[in-house]
Amino acid sequence: MHMSSQGPAFYDDHDIFETYTAHRGRPDNPNDTLEKPVLLELVGELTRKRILDLGCGDAAFGSEAFRQGCAGYVGVEGSLNMSAVARRTLAETPGQIIQADLETWEYPRQVFDLVISRLVLHYLASLESVLAGVYQTLMPGGRFVFSIEHPVITSCDRAWQGQGPRQDWLVDNYFETGARDTHWLGGQVRKYHRTIEDYYLGLQRAGFTVESLREACPHREHFAQEETYVRRMRIPLFLLMAAKKP
Repeated sequence: MHMSSQGPAFYDDHDIFETYTAHRGRPDNPNDTLEKPVLLELVGELTRKRILDLGCGDAAFGSEAFRQGCAGYVGVEGSLNMSAVARRTLAETPGQIIQADLETWEYPRQVFDLVISRLVLHYLASLESVLAGVYQTLMPGGRFVFSIEHPVITSCDRAWQGQGPRQDWLVDNYFETGARDTHWLGGQVRKYHRTIEDYYLGLQRAGFTVESLREACPHREHFAQEETYVRRMRIPLFLLMAAKKP
């Protein structure tokens, strides 16, 4: 079926979008058990914060932010399908959803206190331009918190058989950064592999002070099933970083 596509367009394929929705609804899914607890720890208090969410997906974070009393929320999302879901999520709030490409969107100057991006940056060819945009749009003292697929995962998918839960991983060509076409959710998607060092130095070069680097180490209390917890202890799935604009 599907030609290899980048993040937003990938989710505009009907079958893939349906598969993704089911995938996220599974108990003990890695987003909820691994990525979300660390992200919430890193973003901290949301009260009175003006928040920009890059690649906001269904905007569930925006809904939570309003429950916590945030001052404003803007979600930027490339996928038409995801944008429609996000607008429904925020229908009873003053939140705003913009359907746009994160690499070419014009980032407004010094508007936000917090910018987040969850599992999106590894779909983007130009990390440098996005980091510059984030730096521009943050107020002095503002923070950028993001999660990505861990570089040991994006480096190589040759061990992935596509049948049942993955049991073997291969790290290879780690320092050969760039595009990787990989099978996922019944389609083919293009991701961009970078090293941990690339992300760290990219933040510094953009002007940020790096505050935290986390690998979403599993904690037993977040899992309903012991076997899933044990399996997640084998290899990191996510990398999260927090940085501050001086």
